[in-house]
Amino acid sequence: MTAFPDFDLTGKVAIITGGTRGIGLAIADAFLAAGARVAIASRKQKNVDAAVARLSQTGGDVLGVVAHTGDQQEVETLATRTADVFGGVDILVNNAATNPHFGPLLTAEESHWDKILDVNVKGYFRMIKACVPLMQERGGGKIINMASIAGRMPLPGMGVYSVSKAAVIMLTEALAVELAAMNIQVNAIAPGLVKTKFSAALWQNPQIYQAVTKTIPQHRMAEPEEIAGIALYLASAASAFTTGATILVDGGQVVGGAHIGG
Repeated sequence: MTAFPDFDLTGKVAIITGGTRGIGLAIADAFLAAGARVAIASRKQKNVDAAVARLSQTGGDVLGVVAHTGDQQEVETLATRTADVFGGVDILVNNAATNPHFGPLLTAEESHWDKILDVNVKGYFRMIKACVPLMQERGGGKIINMASIAGRMPLPGMGVYSVSKAAVIMLTEALAVELAAMNIQVNAIAPGLVKTKFSAALWQNPQIYQAVTKTIPQHRMAEPEEIAGIALYLASAASAFTTGATILVDGGQVVGGAHIGG
């Protein structure tokens, strides 16, 4: 009899950056429910404390760490502290992101480029470099990079962000090849528009929201919890032969949005 895929994370340790709200918090919820011990990280202490208090109500093991992925020392501290408290690291979810520029790409300043690429791309690289040795000690691991449909198609007013997410997809593919021999699978999730604080400028304006959802075949934005299921698959043994993939979770926007929008 063929066994069903195993989504159980009992005994596994996960780090989730940008884990105090939105997609990151929803993924933390899902991982805890599947039996993992979870370290969540964010830049602000008050956000970390609030998220830990909320997640702890489920009875799972949660560690909160203040860390900015643009800071090498804080990244290393996050990885080592998680390993010290929980005994190792098996799963990394690179979810922290920033986008200080909205508008035509050529109106962006170099400071916007520096900030976006430092957090959205180099921050992912820093976290991976810090966690891979810890994963090797455990015999393998899972790396999940949060990309975006913006990495597959340029979104209006988000040109620099789109470039950064295209880089995340290539980072994922390059590392999937390099780390395969270590039994580390590297994959990306490319959400469409998700109803979070990060995207509030899009869904809080009725005119913009209507224009945006017109390009989505399901005619709505996703809820953060609708991204967590894919993350659970990629973190679990069920995805042991999946690496270098970028999985779209966008309500059909990339494949059908241009047609519907027209």
